[in-house]
Formats: sequence, structure tokens, C-alpha cells
Amino acid sequence: MSTNAKVDYQAEKGGYYKVLIGLLILTTITFIQPSMFLTDATFVVQLLIGLIKAIIILFYYMHLKGETLIGWTVSFAVFIVIFFFSIVIYDVNNFQYVDESHISSATTSAGSPTAGHHSASSESSHTTSEHTSGASHEATHSEH
Repeated sequence: MSTNAKVDYQAEKGGYYKVLIGLLILTTITFIQPSMFLTDATFVVQLLIGLIKAIIILFYYMHLKGETLIGWTVSFAVFIVIFFFSIVIYDVNNFQYVDESHISSATTSAGSPTAGHHSASSESSHTTSEHTSGASHEATHSEH
């Protein structure tokens, strides 16, 4: 392998300064954006700015801009992360502000009590006369 290739270090150094200035501008936008513009979509904008900064750092400072296989691998990994984040974000948006948790709810969606748990309505249907006899008490709870 020949190492006689001439490298213009001044031009390469100038490229790194351009990338550094671009990253500093993106960092400034990251701090300014939540209070100045697109305030309704702050989360999405911040993620996109972070993704752009990560790609710039990967390609220029980690010297991956000429690598095709690593580029496709990184692109696939970013796609997988975005895909799973979008599933979680969709789920959180649909679940976060519900008054009653579907996980800890005593009744299922069909309205019957879940296995092993008593709902408030089934507890209130027991009368004190059922609890006086031990046999009827056991028979009542064996149904659940």
C-alpha cells in the first residue's frame, strides 16, 4: 500500500472549523428554540437537532463519511431507535392522562372482574348474612 498521497492539511483543517462552527450554531439553536420559535413542537425539534449533530459528529470527527457499510449500519440503527421511540411516544400520549389505569383496574374491558381480584361492585354485593356462615363464605369466594 502506497503512502505517497499528498494531503492538503490546511484545507482539511478548514473543513473541521466549518463543522465546528456548524455544531456551535446548532447548539445555539438548541438553547434558543424552546423560547423563540416552534414552541409547540419543542420535543421533536430538539430530537431532530440532536440527530443532525450526531450525524455530523459521526461523519466528520469519527471519519465515517467515506464508509458505506458503517453508514448503512448506523442508518439502520437510527431507524430502529426512532421506530421504537415512536411506539413508546404514541403509547404514552394515549395512556398518560387517563383517570383510571388499565393495568391496575379491577375490571377488564368486558366488565367482569379480573382473575384473583375482587371488584368494588362484587364486594358490595356480599351481605352480612353470607358472612355468618363459613360454608357460604367459602362457596362465594371459590367462584372468583
